[in-house]
Amino acid sequence: MSTTEVPSVPATARERARAQVKAELLDAARARLEADGAAELSLRAVARDLGVASSAVYRYVESRDALLTLLIIETYDAVGAVAEQAAADARARGADPARTWLEVARAVRGWALAQPYAYELIYGTPVRGYRAPDDTVPSALRMWGVIVSVLQQAAEEGTLAPAGPDFDPHGRVTPAVVAVVGGALGPVSDDVLRIASRSATLFCSLLGAISAELFGHLHRFADDYGALFDVTIATAAAGVGLHADLSDA
Repeated sequence: MSTTEVPSVPATARERARAQVKAELLDAARARLEADGAAELSLRAVARDLGVASSAVYRYVESRDALLTLLIIETYDAVGAVAEQAAADARARGADPARTWLEVARAVRGWALAQPYAYELIYGTPVRGYRAPDDTVPSALRMWGVIVSVLQQAAEEGTLAPAGPDFDPHGRVTPAVVAVVGGALGPVSDDVLRIASRSATLFCSLLGAISAELFGHLHRFADDYGALFDVTIATAAAGVGLHADLSDA
């Protein structure tokens, strides 16, 4: 028997038709997000754009929140894939962990600037009244997985040299985070807990730098926003122990 994996596809004409309509539904919802923002997303408007009755949309999604969840999962997966590919490409070129993180950050920034509405959906102002279900967590963790892998590589190579303060790592992150990071790094130890805690610095500095630029908080601040972004990312990364050389950036 062949071990080649065969992509999962709808088996019947009915299933294929349903998948096609759902894809068109998501396309229309993304267009509405870009035009109106997540807070204004409505099934009625999406149905109108598709030229169908609102009742027809409810055959595919049970509510506005369910549609929003599908879009959020799709978007987390998209940015997660961008981060994963950037990390893989950097490592293939022989980049060290600090340079790998810089390349990942640049790739995520590029994705955000090209699709600001998508970035805002998952990293912008929360939609009032919407609570993301646990279904979104695995996709959201893809970005964290890249961050942890970079820190893990640096720790294993002995190049992780934090410029920031040392600290008692206990109680800094929740048991759920410990379980996720512990599973990625091996048995939970003080070093693993420190990596888990410091991963937040990389994540928050990345989102902060992108959001400040994307939402106009750095208007007229820089002549080269890409270069300023590199400085922001590299400075924060040095605090957790990743020292990137920007002289050849």
